[in-house]
Amino acid sequence: MTDQTGWRPPRACDDYWFEWKHCKSLRNRFYHYYIYGEAPSCSQWKKDYKNCQEWQKTKSAVAKDALCQSEGERMAEKQKHAPVWSMRKSPPMDWYLPLGEDKPKS
Repeated sequence: MTDQTGWRPPRACDDYWFEWKHCKSLRNRFYHYYIYGEAPSCSQWKKDYKNCQEWQKTKSAVAKDALCQSEGERMAEKQKHAPVWSMRKSPPMDWYLPLGEDKPKS
């Protein structure tokens, strides 16, 4: 059995509550429906809030594991999407030249 007294949730419990309240807001629901064509699912934020509260009260290993898994899935979802812009390795060769119409197009 590992020492769980030093572990704390990845976020404060209030953060999960505020994320759930934001997710349920009319403005966010309208925006999400406009962009994705469906209402957002806010149940995971509420589950995370309840697990966080349970962890703070009872130090439950089940609540800890559920929070870690939820945050891991959230991070994996963020990293799944490729960036829109590709990063440059170095500046363009002619970066120091003034911008003008006489500059050759490359």
